[in-house]
Amino acid sequence: MDKLSSIQKFVRLFVSKEIFAAMQAESKQWLVKCSNCNHERSIWSMGGIRYKAAGNPRRYRVCPNCGQRSWQVVAKKQ
Repeated sequence: MDKLSSIQKFVRLFVSKEIFAAMQAESKQWLVKCSNCNHERSIWSMGGIRYKAAGNPRRYRVCPNCGQRSWQVVAKKQ
């Protein structure tokens, strides 16, 4: 299993193994994409959880690939 963040470990305490596996699978489909260099990474790999969510929020953050701050779009991989 992947190394879990503290929030992922906390959630795992309160949900069944099946639900946690579904959360992990869906969170891996949600990608954060840098508008400067197009670098993508999943919400799960960033230590987060996005489960049964909708919409495409934007986050202003530093890209680990190019080091630039930009608005990064969160979108589900099709």
